[in-house]
Amino acid sequence: MRNSSMDNLPVVVWLTGLSGAGKTTLAKEVVKKFKEKNIPVEFLDGDIVRNIFPQTGFTREERDRHIKRIGFLAGILEKNGISVVASFISPYQESRDFVRNNCKNFFEVYVSTPLEECERRDAKNLYYRARTGEITHFTGIDDPYEVPENPEMTIDTTGKSVEACVNDIINRLGI
Repeated sequence: MRNSSMDNLPVVVWLTGLSGAGKTTLAKEVVKKFKEKNIPVEFLDGDIVRNIFPQTGFTREERDRHIKRIGFLAGILEKNGISVVASFISPYQESRDFVRNNCKNFFEVYVSTPLEECERRDAKNLYYRARTGEITHFTGIDDPYEVPENPEMTIDTTGKSVEACVNDIINRLGI
């Protein structure tokens, strides 16, 4: 975020990381904190958006277009006084940079939970399906995840409570 003070609301909080890292769980709780403070906020989540637009693909080009569309939407919401908490794998630096440049106050949170822990948590068996070839273009298995170059914050959710992680984010935002 260009200014770490929440005096310059609204803000776009962008959680990025592997599937199963904890992005959605953290994002939902961050949204609750915003609402408790009566801060206008919208929650944008990869699974929810993909359910609305199921034709969104998983190739690099399709993912880039998808993240850029969501980033454009986040920027519009921000310009209209609404903070955004977004949780998307968003595996490519270039598309995350597009979102960053489209927003005035952008706060990137890299949820750096290791692949092994993400696989352990995998309730939908997505990693297993990717490793057996049933799913292709799966980030972390046969598609790359480009670690953010300069996130405003990095959190590894392994062995750390959701509450502690959320409090860390809220404190860094200055709420």
